[in-house]
Order: sequence, then structure tokens, then C-alpha cells
Amino acid sequence: MLNGALSTNSNSMTLSVAMVAMDEEANIGRTLASISWADEIVLVDSGSKDRTCEIAREYGARVVVEPWRGYVAQKQYAIDLCTKDWVLLLDADEEVSPGLAEEIRAAIADPNAAASGYKLPRKNLFLGRWMRHGGFYPDPKLRLFRRGQGFVAGHDPHDRCELKPDLKDLKQHARPPTKQFRNPLVHYTYPNLTLYLAHMNRYSSLGAQLAIANGHRKFSFINIVVRPIATFTYNYFFRLGFLDGREGLLLHMYHAAYVSWKYAKAWELSRKQT
Repeated sequence: MLNGALSTNSNSMTLSVAMVAMDEEANIGRTLASISWADEIVLVDSGSKDRTCEIAREYGARVVVEPWRGYVAQKQYAIDLCTKDWVLLLDADEEVSPGLAEEIRAAIADPNAAASGYKLPRKNLFLGRWMRHGGFYPDPKLRLFRRGQGFVAGHDPHDRCELKPDLKDLKQHARPPTKQFRNPLVHYTYPNLTLYLAHMNRYSSLGAQLAIANGHRKFSFINIVVRPIATFTYNYFFRLGFLDGREGLLLHMYHAAYVSWKYAKAWELSRKQT
């Protein structure tokens, strides 16, 4: 076991933590300290120029250097390298709270546990403030699952974890049962606006490629103007995002701008391709 891991009896299940990272020395130590009790930590690094790999090794992580494959493929690669009974998938800017750590340990301690996967409520911090409204909490994410039963789906940059269908019930394509924890996974999203806007610029470029693949090639007033306004109105007013103060206003305003950028970039790219 890694440093700080709790002793378990011979019947207890073991846990691997899968992570991907690049230039995350500002976050990686906090994340790794929160899961130092895990049986295995696998970190796939895509070419860090800072101390990310060094810090990870100090915490006992197995570091594998792999060129960037994209969000979905890179995270799946990290999962495939895990060897323990259960897999917990984390981002480098996330932290397992003490209460959540206790819930995870209790869940995997029973080899006959009914659930094949667990959703973690995610506590998103934006500019240092916990976003409690606007759809940003509890923001449940399936991140803990039995090895071999979970996989990464979605499209870059919006990946998500899913469970494979139950082979015993192929006609209904039933998914294995899941449960949800109560204590949060803390997500240190963006400490400043410069970083946030840079990420949204990059994400909107990736989203534009997906939009083109889905047939959004023309200049659309609805997608570029109406859809962002509707997104802001729904999240800020109807989902009570305004209760998160000035930080909430900025988050929802610039998220709406991201939606506009995505479709505008899709139009620009398709125009260049003709």
C-alpha cells in the first residue's frame, strides 16, 4: 500500500486511482495527499515541463508518460493501466474530502456490495467561491467503479464515465446498479479569470469541431445569439445562479459566451473548408 493507507483484512477490496496530468504542480500535491490511502495510484503524464511527475512519484504514484490522445482516450488509457479491484478516476485539480474518503473505503470494503459504481457529488470552486446553484452543485459524477465495468465516454473536451451494460440482461441493455455518496469531491476549477477564459477558448475550439461533425456549419443566429442568452437565463435565473454572487454572475455570463464562441468557430471553420 501507499504511505498513509489503512490496513485492511484479507477479504477487503483494493483501490486504484487513475489520473491524467500535464503541468499540474500547483494542484497535484493536494490531490495526491487526499488519496494517499489508496492501494495504487496511476498517473498518466502527457509531457509536463514542471515538477508534476516528481511530486507524483514522491507520493508513490506509478507515473507513465504518454503523448496526449485527447480527454476521452487519455483517461481510458489510465484506467486500463489500473490493476486493483476498484478504480477511482480523478482530475488533477480535484480533492477527495475526508468524509468522501471514508465513504469510499466503506463502500469497497464489502466484496459483496450490490453497486457496481458510485457517483460523487462535486463541489465546484470558481474564483475561490463554492458554486452552490446554477446546476453546479451537487453535479454528481460517476467516478468510482469496479475495474473492467467502467469506461470513459463522451466527446472531447466533455468526457464522462459510464458502466458497461449488464451482460445478464442484454435485451434491456440494463446498466449495473449505482449509488451516490453524500460527501463532496472538491473541484478547484479556476482560481482566476485569465485561466478560465483561456480554457473556454480552447474548449470552444474543440466544441466547434464536434458541432461541425454534427452538421452545424452555417451561420446560425439562433445558435450564436439566442442559445447563449437562453443558457444564461436558464442557469442564472431559473436555476438560481444569481444566489452565488458576483462570481456566479461571471461564471454564467462567460459560460454563455463559450456557447456562442463554439458555434461561431464552427461557422468560421466550415467557411475555410469550402
